[in-house]
Amino acid sequence: MPLTAPSLPPGVRRRGALIALVAVLAVTAVLAAVLVRTATDGTRPPAADRTLTVATWNMCGVRQWGCAGTGSGPEKRRAVERLVDAGADVVLLQEACATHAESVREALGESWRLSFRPYTWRDGGGQTAAIDCEGRGRGTAGLAVLSDRPLSSVRSVPTRQPEVGLRRGILCATVAAFDVRVCNAHLSLPGSDRAHPGREYRDDQLKALVAAVPGRRTVFGGDFNLRPPGARNRSAWVWPSAAYDAFRECDQTSGTDRSGRATHVSGHKLDYLFAGLPRSSCTVRDTGFSDHRALLMRVHTG
Repeated sequence: MPLTAPSLPPGVRRRGALIALVAVLAVTAVLAAVLVRTATDGTRPPAADRTLTVATWNMCGVRQWGCAGTGSGPEKRRAVERLVDAGADVVLLQEACATHAESVREALGESWRLSFRPYTWRDGGGQTAAIDCEGRGRGTAGLAVLSDRPLSSVRSVPTRQPEVGLRRGILCATVAAFDVRVCNAHLSLPGSDRAHPGREYRDDQLKALVAAVPGRRTVFGGDFNLRPPGARNRSAWVWPSAAYDAFRECDQTSGTDRSGRATHVSGHKLDYLFAGLPRSSCTVRDTGFSDHRALLMRVHTG
């Protein structure tokens, strides 16, 4: 979304049967089938297929956040499908509506998994509620992790968030088949805290994100609402040194490089993918249905 704070608070949402006995042979067959499927789902890929491609995209699906003219739900769904056609095994989505995210998962097929975390709004009285996407049947707004392999150890990372206003977040999960931890982050915009408009949250959120990843076997990123560190960026101090020193960003050309191609219509880079694993490619893709471009990074998992 554009580098402006949300306008007005979005709408918020207030929201056995007995098992019959079966023959011993039948039970044995069922258990065997379950064990085979579990082993297949968690099996490490063969050496020839140990590359993992992760994409991140702010799909601008929350209409009331300036996204009404960026395409329909089906158009955004097809845009995600094209990212998968381009090789994405995992897709990190920000500003997604729950029903849109689920429709994407269904369209991609039964092997795909979805984890979704709603954004919330905290009012002046300390009450917190999920945010509804504008439009009938769109569900809550949030960020999501889509994966064509099973996800485990899914959790939200606790971070400092605005006392009053929109609370975004960080969602992490492990792609067990590759033994890689992936994290999807959407950081707070300056001015997001209605009670303390001048308070900065991105520094603490980035520190929490970096602290949550387990060394080199990780890919993390998302919409950081932040330009790369550099002399022309007055918010460069927000970046923890570990981000670029311990990891490499998708578009980083050398150890000292802190640049990257623009990912937002403003002409700035706001979207990132970092990895502790060796990279083999980085692609910036304009989907045509968001104010953000998508990033795809391919890494070797060994």
